[in-house]
Amino acid sequence: MFIPKANRIATFSYLFKEGVLVVKKDTVSATHPHIEGPSNLEVMMLMKSLASRGFVRITFNWQYNYCYLTDEGIEYLRTYLALPAEIVPATHKKTAGRPEGRDREEDKFGGEGGRPAFRRGGDREYRGREGGFGRGGGM
Repeated sequence: MFIPKANRIATFSYLFKEGVLVVKKDTVSATHPHIEGPSNLEVMMLMKSLASRGFVRITFNWQYNYCYLTDEGIEYLRTYLALPAEIVPATHKKTAGRPEGRDREEDKFGGEGGRPAFRRGGDREYRGREGGFGRGGGM
């Protein structure tokens, strides 16, 4: 299938920027919902082509193709789009650590004894230690 170069570059740059791409199995859709320019069929065929060369891993679920960029695919797109080595996909960027907040252990269960109310015995005092009426009842 012939795909115009502008559509190919738009698809590849979106895939490189995000690191993942979702394509609905809909061959009659006029445009892809996330990429301006190419039709959904063109994006699906480009991903199939990249998958056959090992640059993308595709998972198909509920009529959607989930395309994940592999390490070889990152290198291929970097050379195809003429990008420097410092630019990486969003899925390969390091996220910041957990922000500092309240100390979770102290405030978790309201302080008293460090146990939740349902474990403190709250309403269970009505039962005596002698037993009940069922199996092993005290009478």
